[in-house]
Amino acid sequence: MSTVQQAVEYARKNQDKFLDDLKAIVAIPSISTTPENKSDMDRAAEWMASRLRNLGMNNVQIMPTGGPPVVYGEWLDAGKNRPTVMVYGHYDVQPVDPLDLWDTPPFEAITRGDNMFGRGTSDMKGQVVASLSAVESIINTGGLPVNLKWLLEGEEEIGSEHLGEFIQKHKELLKADVCLNPDAGMISADLPTITYGLRGLIYMELRIYGPSRDLHSGLFGGTVHNPAQAIIELIAGMHDKNGTITLPGFYANVRKLSDQERKDMAQLPTNEKFFLEQTGVPALWGEPEFIPIERTSGRPTLEVNGLLSGFTGEGSKTVLPAWAMAKISCRLVPDQTPMEIFKCMQAYLEANAPRDIRWELKNLHTAGAAITDIKSAGVQAMSKAFETVWGKRPLFKREGGSIGVVVQLQEYVGVESVLTGFGLPEDNVHSPNEKLHLPTWRRGIEALIHFFHNF
Repeated sequence: MSTVQQAVEYARKNQDKFLDDLKAIVAIPSISTTPENKSDMDRAAEWMASRLRNLGMNNVQIMPTGGPPVVYGEWLDAGKNRPTVMVYGHYDVQPVDPLDLWDTPPFEAITRGDNMFGRGTSDMKGQVVASLSAVESIINTGGLPVNLKWLLEGEEEIGSEHLGEFIQKHKELLKADVCLNPDAGMISADLPTITYGLRGLIYMELRIYGPSRDLHSGLFGGTVHNPAQAIIELIAGMHDKNGTITLPGFYANVRKLSDQERKDMAQLPTNEKFFLEQTGVPALWGEPEFIPIERTSGRPTLEVNGLLSGFTGEGSKTVLPAWAMAKISCRLVPDQTPMEIFKCMQAYLEANAPRDIRWELKNLHTAGAAITDIKSAGVQAMSKAFETVWGKRPLFKREGGSIGVVVQLQEYVGVESVLTGFGLPEDNVHSPNEKLHLPTWRRGIEALIHFFHNF
């Protein structure tokens, strides 16, 4: 029996142990967005570090950042001529609200049928434990064929605010030949998936100011431009009737989808029916010259994420509000930059904002777009692993969201990422009743075993 097959057999015999590991880390409520969970964040970081030490990793450190710590560890015993794989993960999770919609306690991993329920089971404690389990299986059946480094952060769910600075500061420590990032997921349980592109992001706050205070709408309505109305008018003008964004210069540097990419996207099982079923909307919307999957992964967008103005409580209060605020985000594609789009928004407001109000635009958060060559050694090693375990070539797709670490590793260290994972669209990620499909997760552990050997 080959060493690879021995590792696979080890993983199969130790499924219960790996599940116990997952239950243990899910039980820690490591919610990064709430200050009251800081001690839980520290406990989760220590759990990760302890797990790395138990695997025999060297130089395991809990390293400070301006926020939650980064857990680092390494295995550099495979030899100088062996490639180095960095494994990325995050140990923080989303809040659980609304709690009354959970069918099981969110921080008690409970198995029902083929699924394990609990916050973080899919995003992404389950994926980190899958990586740890694959490495354990290899170490105990012949040893690692690659050098390893671990980069486990604690603020992915709040934008990885301090990770970029950490990566820049520790560039030499983080050098590797590839980064395995299992934070992307699969299209379905029988369709293994590799994500080769991510959209970037700029998140802005727009404030419109009118009178110096809230006014009586009966006394001043009709002669003072209502800031709530003004912001609605400005936002409405940011798209035309076809869903095309009207900010001047917005599409100037958009990299076009190649004919092959459009052909591949058309083969994905994410047609109009898929989006209707996933969202519950009566009809889809957007640029008619692009199919839905192209609009959500290969085209830039502008979305209103929140609106606030005036009186919003129960009952009535006839005020003309002094100000209005909107949270606006743009998803960006390769060759667009966040600051370029910020300037496009400024230009739009300068051209369209009426003189009877004043406006203020803030840049709250940015992330760059990323794209990986599907012919790279890392992607090919993962593709071959999926073919071995699933018996079919994986699907290649772009992701509509943003994962900051992918761009930061590209930009600061020159390390490309292999984006995959074993979460499913129906896992209720960020929602009540988050779950992990265990048969897919177990196959994922085996695929990772093959990946390390293939690479």
